[in-house]
Amino acid sequence: MKFQRPRGTNDLTPEQSPLWRYLRHLFEQISTQFGYVGVDTPVFERTELFTRTVGEDTDVVAKEMYTFADRKGRSLSLRPEATAGVVRLVVENSLLASGGTHRLCYWGPMFRYDRPQAGRYRQFHQLGVEAFGTGGAALDAETIELFVTLLREVGLSDLKVTLGSVGDDACRPGYIEILRKFLAGKGDVLCKTCLTRTGSNPLRVFDCKVPGCREAIADAPKILDHLCDDCRTHMDHVGELLQTAGISVEIDPSLVRGLDYYTRTVYEVHYPSLGAQSALGGGGRYDGLVEQCGGPATPAVGFSAGIERLILAIQSEGTLSEKDWKSRGAYLCLMCAGAEAAGGRIAAHLREAMPVEVDYTGRGLKAQLKTANNRGARFAILLGEDEIANRTATLKDLDSGEQKVLSEEQLLTLIKTWIAGETRQSGL
Repeated sequence: MKFQRPRGTNDLTPEQSPLWRYLRHLFEQISTQFGYVGVDTPVFERTELFTRTVGEDTDVVAKEMYTFADRKGRSLSLRPEATAGVVRLVVENSLLASGGTHRLCYWGPMFRYDRPQAGRYRQFHQLGVEAFGTGGAALDAETIELFVTLLREVGLSDLKVTLGSVGDDACRPGYIEILRKFLAGKGDVLCKTCLTRTGSNPLRVFDCKVPGCREAIADAPKILDHLCDDCRTHMDHVGELLQTAGISVEIDPSLVRGLDYYTRTVYEVHYPSLGAQSALGGGGRYDGLVEQCGGPATPAVGFSAGIERLILAIQSEGTLSEKDWKSRGAYLCLMCAGAEAAGGRIAAHLREAMPVEVDYTGRGLKAQLKTANNRGARFAILLGEDEIANRTATLKDLDSGEQKVLSEEQLLTLIKTWIAGETRQSGL
């Protein structure tokens, strides 16, 4: 019987994984530079964590969660997003007791039963950051700057950053009543889902993609016209800080995001070249979520980004070449019987400085060099009968095509010298 992967899932093949590893390393490096520390949470949590925080009437909870009962009948769900789990981690492990700002980042799989399409899967992956303990606009701007820095680093410079606000407990309730009155006159044209949302969370109607609903709410009152002074000042300050950082923003009065826990700042980052599916990620502030999960009242902000969508943008735009993300190590070509011992000895020494792959296949040199190039290796090291007899190796520069015969000691010294030079050029 031949098995196939479940619909809405994807395999990460050896050809694809180097780019994923490169992107993860880059994200973790940039996050570290901004002061963020990595965390990881279980891929499943108690279902109530998501229903209480994400919102029972959101599409994520109502239609897309993978929920099951364990052997003791407890309801568990595969995580559809990461923020709720990270907040639970923060509260359960008492991370906030020391005070100050806590900056966390994550990378991992999420699960939603959704209609598969380009860059969207039922098991998908997200990267993101969450920052706790500071309520000022500067932390909002910092998370956006971190995200934009990552995107620019992989060559996605033509970005569109949209910024909005969903208000807070001081101004949102009054606006919601105004919006409900407006929507009450649209009951005959709104879809069933929007009619339900009118009673529970009318802000969510702005997230509807049904053409009839979008037309019906085109002239709906906008929350930006009803913000309190504090929320208006907060949003304006986020925009000012981003402009200072060299990031232009567009104000979107209908931006609400898809989850219920947001307060004040909401934002998205788009790469318009992708067309209709241009959103690479987004986030916002969620000042009430920690308290909702049993912790102390704590301001917080963060973002998440779909890794598959980001990979799709990188590949479709050709912003990186294979040499950017494939291993720039060495490939040992064994060209005669009995070369395994010498190859293993040389590889062990070289692995102190760089990745090394040894070819034990016994193929001809041409085939081995082709594989070395396909792997993205920087050097090929040739070991034949003469090299083994003289304890030497032939070093071939796969970029320039030049090659030279070196003693094993000279080989290691030259490799380390080259790496030191590359490191200085990269500014590391």
